[in-house]
Amino acid sequence: MVILGLLLIILGVIAILSAVFVSEPGAGGELLGFDTTTLPAFLVGVAAGAAILWGFTILKWGTKRGLAQRKDRKQLHQLNDRLDKADAERRHDDIPDERI
Repeated sequence: MVILGLLLIILGVIAILSAVFVSEPGAGGELLGFDTTTLPAFLVGVAAGAAILWGFTILKWGTKRGLAQRKDRKQLHQLNDRLDKADAERRHDDIPDERI
């Protein structure tokens, strides 16, 4: 999810930067290699902005999910270690003392 979020952000930034630096101002111009007028250029800007916001949302959600999974995995490893230690102690206690 993090990769998808970053990809959307990068695509939105590329679209906005190409609209700002590559396109020609005025009624007619070229945007990303296509002849456009003002309305399609505006719609590309809106779509780019939406892609950036959506990318940030997905990035934030993916990061939270990854951190939660990492925390759960850490807790499971700690519980597994405690269980192994208790199991080893139980096996040690079950061995009869042969020195008697």
